[in-house]
Amino acid sequence: MAKTKFGPLPGLPTCLSGAVESGDPMKGPGFILAKLTTGCAIPWHWHSAGEHLMIVGGTARLDMVDAKSEMLTAGGFARLPAHHIHQFVCKKSCTLFIYTDGAFDIHYADKDGNEIPADNALKTVKEKAPKM
Repeated sequence: MAKTKFGPLPGLPTCLSGAVESGDPMKGPGFILAKLTTGCAIPWHWHSAGEHLMIVGGTARLDMVDAKSEMLTAGGFARLPAHHIHQFVCKKSCTLFIYTDGAFDIHYADKDGNEIPADNALKTVKEKAPKM
């Protein structure tokens, strides 16, 4: 971890930084190591590809449409199918692996599931997307 170079990821809030560990997630499957600060929230969204999360450290809450919220701690795992609307909130300094089984993208949604611009979604959690 000490040698890993973390940086901003397109479309995600500035309270999250990541490092590509394997593959090229912008073009196809890949692993991303991500760190989120306490309180960092990624509001309701979905991805075109399936997403797999494994928590390395910290505590997070994963909320999913039509499913019960889950608290994830070290070793916790969640599989999110493509187009499944969810949100992620880091409750205590989170480190996690994200595996995407296709090119990574993020589509933010309102409470009714309609796609909304990233800036509008991130304002709801007092965040913004990084300048790339």
